[in-house]
Amino acid sequence: MSTTTLPPAKVQGKRGFSALLALGLAAVLLVGVNMLADRLLSRARIDLTQNRLYTLSDGTRQVLQGLADPVTFRVFYSRRLGAAIPLYGAYAERVRAMLEEYAAVSGGKVRLEFYDPEPFSETEDRAMALGIQGVPVDQSGEQVYFGLAGVNLLDDERTIPFFQPDRERFLEYDLTRMVWELSNPARPVLGVISSLPLNGDPRAMMMRQPGVGQPFVVMNQLRNFYTVRDVAIDAQVIEPDVQVLLVAHAQNLSEATLYAIDQFVMRGGRLIALTDPHSESQASRPSPGQRPATDTSSSLSRLLNAWGVEAPSDKVVLDLRGAWRVRADPRDRVQAVDYLAWYNVPTEGLNRTEVATAELQQVTVASAGEVRRREGSNVEFTPLVTSSTRSMLVDAAAVRTDPSPARLLADFRPDDTSRTIVARIRGPLTSAFPAPPAPPEGAERPADFPAHRASTEGPANLIVGNDADILEDRFWVRTQDFFGQQVATPISDNGAFVINLADSMAGGEALVSLRSRGESLRPFALVDDIRRDAEAQFRQTERGLTERLEATERRLRELRQGGGQGQANAVITPEQRAEIDAARAEIVRTRGQLRQVQLELRRDIERLETWLRLVNIALVPALLTLFAIGLGVMRSRRRAGARA
Repeated sequence: MSTTTLPPAKVQGKRGFSALLALGLAAVLLVGVNMLADRLLSRARIDLTQNRLYTLSDGTRQVLQGLADPVTFRVFYSRRLGAAIPLYGAYAERVRAMLEEYAAVSGGKVRLEFYDPEPFSETEDRAMALGIQGVPVDQSGEQVYFGLAGVNLLDDERTIPFFQPDRERFLEYDLTRMVWELSNPARPVLGVISSLPLNGDPRAMMMRQPGVGQPFVVMNQLRNFYTVRDVAIDAQVIEPDVQVLLVAHAQNLSEATLYAIDQFVMRGGRLIALTDPHSESQASRPSPGQRPATDTSSSLSRLLNAWGVEAPSDKVVLDLRGAWRVRADPRDRVQAVDYLAWYNVPTEGLNRTEVATAELQQVTVASAGEVRRREGSNVEFTPLVTSSTRSMLVDAAAVRTDPSPARLLADFRPDDTSRTIVARIRGPLTSAFPAPPAPPEGAERPADFPAHRASTEGPANLIVGNDADILEDRFWVRTQDFFGQQVATPISDNGAFVINLADSMAGGEALVSLRSRGESLRPFALVDDIRRDAEAQFRQTERGLTERLEATERRLRELRQGGGQGQANAVITPEQRAEIDAARAEIVRTRGQLRQVQLELRRDIERLETWLRLVNIALVPALLTLFAIGLGVMRSRRRAGARA
């Protein structure tokens, strides 16, 4: 039997053709896999950032998936801005990626339009008409834009005039709130129960007391965003269209009204409860024709204790840090003294991770009490406003009956404890009432009285603060007459704080659950550590140099004055000249040390930057090359083994 053997050239050509065919089939397979993945896995993403920057929270997903009508986002971004300031270019990529994620999760209900407003173009005119803010990027005067305009089917508009990188942590909150407002265009209803004349006192106006009878400034601001509705202090039911209920220093509420507030929360309503151990507002606003009130405290302990929270009305928090300077008693020798019951809470006492307080500078409180979680309670307790550690608790009577600033300061003994004044409470709650109480004497139960609810269906959300004087004008705003108009100038952030609280509560569970996120611009921690260490060393050397310079200058003056004997024209001896030369040489050496410290600082940072560039540019390709070489060697060995 004979066999036919192909020539080596033909065998080699056949192998080459097979290799080319396999390579072509592999390319076709790769293209097919990419097309299939683009169609089936277009929404598949992996977020590898440390703070999960591109992963939407459950609250945002709830809002997006619940959209009934489409919402259009028009993004106006000038590429020239990113080219001139790379920081904004990186942030623009973050905004675009976040918006594309919104569009993907909403199933197409969020529609995106991107525009690059060129100078003097119709696009620029459109951006300006929508309220997008233009800013000059250089001295040429041409405007650049980086804003967002949202619109719904009813042509309701919401605008972010300019994206600021400083607010990057709240990018998701701002976008989700815009979607929520466009999908719910009606103004939320804010109900108010209070013993204070928050909406003004007509009787005081009639008795020519305009300063006393005017509405609180914060209430006028709330009306710009909400439909504010007074709720009777003896109400038996909170109307179902009230979304947020503000209970501010409501005194002596009946069982029926407490039950109405309780059931409002059980049905999912949002509550902002402000009690007060001593209301400075009430003490300074006596009713017309009546003496000042003696009972200036308020409490909701019947409700709060059942919900796992305590806000005692018999204690006041004093704080030395941020205390107001007030005029002292005429009998005292000092002219002014720190009044520890009135103080500004600075940024250190404001929760930086909460949307309502993150961007505030200070909040002013007056005769405030503390809020704490009850022992054994399982509710989520998040402090929003806290005192400093230089604080202590005193009986409320010490501020209510004899508010002597000098006496409070003399008896002040801080206990190194920080106390919560305002907190957010979240979690499932149980009703404080086993059944509806009987209606007040002489009153009948409303016909549409709702059925009793023993607990909340989901987690409840409420704000509890033990100071209603946050609302009082004189503690956060100065009002002046400007050609017949009252102009209010804030001196503290109380008004913004209250509005932020209402905003976060009015958005429902979705917005309340949002927290600030991380920032996409991550600093080089190691570089910063090196810089800080070198800076500290530099400052120490600099301080030593300064001290030696001052000592040398003093010594030179003494030498020129003849050793300090007042001889201004005394002859300098050779010994003194040698001492002066030595001091000058020491200054030169010390300055050389300073230059060496700065040089080492630059060298360390440049060395680290070089290694980072090497890793980013060369290491990854080198690893891939080594992997490819290793894979080729392994395949060659396998083929050689197969031939053998």
